Amino acid sequence: MDESPALRLVSSKSNPGGSASEPRRPEARRRRPAAARPVEPRPAETPPAETPPAETPPAEAPPDEAPPAGPSPAGSRSVETASAAPGPAADAEPEGAERAGTDPTPAPSVDPDPGETTAGVKPPEQPAGSRPSVVPSAWQRQLAIALDFWRRRLTGEYEVDDFGFDPDLTANVLVPLLRPVYRTWFRTEVIGIHNLPREGGALLVANHAGGLWAIDGAMTAIAVHETHPDHRYLRMLGADLVFTTPVLGPLARKTGTTLACNADAQRLLNQGELVGVWPEGFKGIGKPFSERYKLQRFGRGGFVSAALRTGVPIIPVSIVGSEEVYPVLGNAKTLARVLNLPYFPLTPTFPWLGPLGVVPLPVKWYIEFGEPIPTADYGAQGVDDPMLVFELTDRVREIIQSTLYRLLMQRRSVWR
Repeated sequence: MDESPALRLVSSKSNPGGSASEPRRPEARRRRPAAARPVEPRPAETPPAETPPAETPPAEAPPDEAPPAGPSPAGSRSVETASAAPGPAADAEPEGAERAGTDPTPAPSVDPDPGETTAGVKPPEQPAGSRPSVVPSAWQRQLAIALDFWRRRLTGEYEVDDFGFDPDLTANVLVPLLRPVYRTWFRTEVIGIHNLPREGGALLVANHAGGLWAIDGAMTAIAVHETHPDHRYLRMLGADLVFTTPVLGPLARKTGTTLACNADAQRLLNQGELVGVWPEGFKGIGKPFSERYKLQRFGRGGFVSAALRTGVPIIPVSIVGSEEVYPVLGNAKTLARVLNLPYFPLTPTFPWLGPLGVVPLPVKWYIEFGEPIPTADYGAQGVDDPMLVFELTDRVREIIQSTLYRLLMQRRSVWR
């Protein structure tokens, strides 16, 4: 019994094949209790200040992240025990042991009041018995707008000006019908909308094309209304044929189109309206596809005279894409004389496909509004100067033609 456990362990290793008479020793042996190491006392740590209730409580540490280890303060129990088993597990701390410097009782979390926000401000309470506000969906808003529109039409609560323009019908029926064609089918890109005035009159002069009908005028009017900051309307000047055609004539009046004459143009410009004119006329719409984007003659400069008399600026407008929607391959002159039409276009789809031939090709459109050309400095007496009228007319035409060439060079394809 005087032999120490360490000596017995050595002797057993030295004689692995001992005699059978020797008693089998248990594998777990007791170790002498280690003497407790003296621990120097440390001053108690100051607990952290509590978070004010008005602030957001700090985020708790993840449960799998262990707190930093530190020396045991005075008064804490030793983590070593006399009955620890030999091996690496004997030196490890058992689970659930108290950490040094850590309060075993978790700090109570500050839960905000259910009716209180993180900023400590309670939202206004709804009166008892009232239902919570419900945000209407998109189709509910559209239905409400449609019902309100029909109510105004039935009660007569809408205005029509002296030219027959109905802004309520244009904004709620005609513009929504053409908006998908403008945005999705033609994918129209507008450039230089800032050149249009926020208020006051201006004369917009553009190149003309379309083949079957003046679709470029409709797209220009939609572009002005959709992209202008104040959603202004474009008052277009149309030919006599537009107003003598059944159904089309009254509808054109309601959209703000009026007869292309100096008297009506001057009245609209004096009222501060945006007026659009296409000086090429039918020569521009019906020109063959081989002459696309080559401007025809601008007439005798009647639009310049209207701008000089009213003192409004002239804004050149260049439209790319209108020449390819209905490529005019020929003109049936005999059929045009029989129907009393200025021309009868023959396209790859019209009239061969019947009603389907009226569907335009989905080409990419570009509409650029150029810098305004002022006319107020010339005065109303400038109308009597034919050289001035010719010079301004030719200047506007050259700006539109050069802009068309530039846009055609920048365009990657007819379709994009």
